[in-house]
Amino acid sequence: MAWWERAEGEIRVLIAPDHGPAGGSAGQLLSLRHPKSGFSTTYLVIDGALQELNWFKQPYGSWFLGDYVCEDGGLYLSTPIDPVFVLLPIFDDARSKKGEDPGKFRQIEEVIFVEGHPGYQYLLSLVKKHMPLVCDVKEVGSMKFFRLNDTKVLSWLCIKVNRVIDSLLKLSNNYAAQDEKQTLCDAVSIVGEYLKDETWLKLLCNHLRLDLEELNRKAVGTEAVPSAPDNAIGFSPIEESAGTDKKKAPSNGRQVKKMKEEKDSHNIKDMFSRATRRSGLIGGDC
Repeated sequence: MAWWERAEGEIRVLIAPDHGPAGGSAGQLLSLRHPKSGFSTTYLVIDGALQELNWFKQPYGSWFLGDYVCEDGGLYLSTPIDPVFVLLPIFDDARSKKGEDPGKFRQIEEVIFVEGHPGYQYLLSLVKKHMPLVCDVKEVGSMKFFRLNDTKVLSWLCIKVNRVIDSLLKLSNNYAAQDEKQTLCDAVSIVGEYLKDETWLKLLCNHLRLDLEELNRKAVGTEAVPSAPDNAIGFSPIEESAGTDKKKAPSNGRQVKKMKEEKDSHNIKDMFSRATRRSGLIGGDC
């Protein structure tokens, strides 16, 4: 029996990190809220790192996988994303901040319990590792309590913006030739794709003395790399509740093998445009 005959649901092409010869823990697809839109989006956790899935698709195309033809010519590419971006919204909600009141301290288990999104519970180790960068932490006995700190978040965001600027200058001489303020706006716009306007992006723009409305107007005309929404790759993220593992059944049946003549094929590099340079710019640790 060929490998495609054993596959459940439709087959998609995903480029993701390899475990290597030593092998590692199996990757898990999780349904989490997008940090800017709040919409359910599919992420990948593999080898202790969080990856976002970017989706590229030409109007017409297929993939040739050995003797198998995958009709869906879309490409899913996982790129590193700093988990702090994804965790900021739920930590902001958890502290219940009102006005000048800094809010309440919460246990991690309380914060990552998000109704309808059990995938956050898989991020426990990442929370412990990364969130002290932007949170005040109190220890009571063996328990730790976290509360988001606006000053720490702002400092962390400024570091991210500076790193994006450095990356842009290395990517193209055009950035080195243009005005420094314009490069700063471009960097803030890229970081802003993962921030809510009325909270962190506004705070960042005020600190850097940039006009948020002008920044948003310029961002409207830029080409962004689309993220993969839930179920976009033909199978559902892992969902867990009350210690029970459960995987949704694919909505479509098994794809039938089809042999087609290879005609007008394109190199995989043709799938990428200048916009793809944005993906991966905000990944990594501070």
